[in-house]
Amino acid sequence: MDGVLIVRKEKGFTSHDVVAKLRGILRMKKIGHTGTLDPEAEGVLPVVLGKATKLVELLTEKEKTYEVVMRLGLETDTQDMTGTVLQTFPVSVTEEQVIKAAESFLGERQQIPPMYSAIKVNGKKLYELAREGKAVERKARNVHFYEIKVLETALPEIRMTVTCSKGTYIRTLCYDIGRKLGCGACMKELLRTRSGQFTLEDSLTLEEIQTCMDQGKLQEHIRDIQEILGEYPLLRCTEEADRLLLNGNALSGDSLTEQSREGWVRMCTSQGDFVGLYQWNRDSGSYRPVKMFL
Repeated sequence: MDGVLIVRKEKGFTSHDVVAKLRGILRMKKIGHTGTLDPEAEGVLPVVLGKATKLVELLTEKEKTYEVVMRLGLETDTQDMTGTVLQTFPVSVTEEQVIKAAESFLGERQQIPPMYSAIKVNGKKLYELAREGKAVERKARNVHFYEIKVLETALPEIRMTVTCSKGTYIRTLCYDIGRKLGCGACMKELLRTRSGQFTLEDSLTLEEIQTCMDQGKLQEHIRDIQEILGEYPLLRCTEEADRLLLNGNALSGDSLTEQSREGWVRMCTSQGDFVGLYQWNRDSGSYRPVKMFL
């Protein structure tokens, strides 16, 4: 099984838990996930299997969409409802003020990661330091908010949809919006509805995956590596160049039946078997391997 399986992570599981459970269900070890979700968060978690584990970095880079419930009037140490309440505030804002504050975060922003996160500082995870009662300075990171849309206002709760870049903390967005409104805020619920090209509609719970596995139907839900990389042009080498390609060597333009010299390309043998991602190198005048899937 080489490909991507879209899991609908449920509350109470870490992303690591999901991978561990899948190793038991699928009876294979080579499994990885492409973007951490907090234990209390739900939704789309693309999991890579077999040779597709080489896709992790590529898939992690993709933008993501979330549906979030923000609770106004509270600030907690974790920036969500699982933490200790630090401050409470009266809530007297209007829907228009909430929309204006939320939309002010659109575009590229600097975001300071929360103390309760898995980011490492001097070799130690921030949440480990936080549990010891320590707070350390965190470097702000560039994130990008492509869309922030208020869906429902039922004060003190606000339901929004957020599309953003990788590495964005929605908890921190809620906290920052609360600060802007002057009434504080934290995250109550989080559902990831999209990660790159993968959507909630495509996902399966762990129980559903087990059922499909028992029925011998799981392969129908595993997305092929070539399909995942379908945005890149497909090039085929000549029969004479097959050996070079299968050994992961660079290929001259004469070795191919067609050309595409902008960005990455999917490189296939003369028989159409996908081998890896290549990119044209102007300096050497050849296609060079980026990632091989042999």
